[in-house]
Amino acid sequence: MTAAAELNAAEASATPREVPAGVLAVVGRAMMAAAAQGGVMVGVKDAADGRYLWVSESLAGFYGRGAGEVVGRNDSELLDPTLGAAMRAADQTALAHGRQITSEHRFDWRESKHDWEVVRVVSEVDGRRVLVSVWRDLLPQRQREMQLQAALEQIEQQQAANQQLRREYGEQVMRDSATGLNTRAHFEDQLRREVDLSTREHREFALVLVSLDDDSARVAALGARALDRVLEAMGRLLRGNTRAMDASCRLQERRFAVLLSGVGLATAHSRMEGLRRQCATQIVVLDGEELGFTVSMGVASFPHTAHSQADLLTACETALTEARRRGGNTVALASIRFDPNAV
Repeated sequence: MTAAAELNAAEASATPREVPAGVLAVVGRAMMAAAAQGGVMVGVKDAADGRYLWVSESLAGFYGRGAGEVVGRNDSELLDPTLGAAMRAADQTALAHGRQITSEHRFDWRESKHDWEVVRVVSEVDGRRVLVSVWRDLLPQRQREMQLQAALEQIEQQQAANQQLRREYGEQVMRDSATGLNTRAHFEDQLRREVDLSTREHREFALVLVSLDDDSARVAALGARALDRVLEAMGRLLRGNTRAMDASCRLQERRFAVLLSGVGLATAHSRMEGLRRQCATQIVVLDGEELGFTVSMGVASFPHTAHSQADLLTACETALTEARRRGGNTVALASIRFDPNAV
């Protein structure tokens, strides 16, 4: 009779709860083959005294002995007492449950760190109760997990760096490098939104055009570096005199604009007059020399002096021209339109 026929005959005669001997033999050979490939160690112990009845070559090598030297010994004789006692306690737990249990063991052995998953199965062989232990090395899996975690962290760091670069690039696009104020394109978007909001909610806001007056003789003599210092000072003053809901920008080389949300013409004039005085008294130093500058301002409000964005800008421009005509260092108000149809 062939081996296949013997296996089929054994399976046919087995009760539903029995495992045919042929199947057990196949499983045993598979376990031995897996153990021979490395990363898996197998041992069979006598349940009564914990002494090995059989070990795979890989498990014997783990103990640093030949298989013949391991058989007949227990863990306490093969390992240090503390580690041997821990293994015996895990064996006793499996024997007490009388079923398969899985545990992990991490310990230092022979100057190396070890991380094992151990499956313990209680069985009987020729009327003797035995404990089969299958050890699987978790180190490769842990290393892969660590590599994966490191790769994920690297990806997250790269994503965070990319987001930071995008934010910085966006800020550079929206900010003037010399003054730190908004650029014209960004300011115009804010102005359109403010006009829409004020139209829907019937609220007012003010718009201010600011122009640097002609340079003093000292600033003119020092040239571009002096003008850069003046622009820096102007940026600081505008940022310091506007709220979070307001907006300020650099329109051109020497021109600026300020949007004062929810502010009427009188309040805007008062605030800009204070800013004008700060500019006139601001101390700007270059190479140990004190520089000075003044500004002219034109103030208009929506909807009192204009009923559209274009008209508002025109009113501001007219007021600024008037301020400069007066000799500069002045805040001029746009004219308030009188609507005879309004009651």
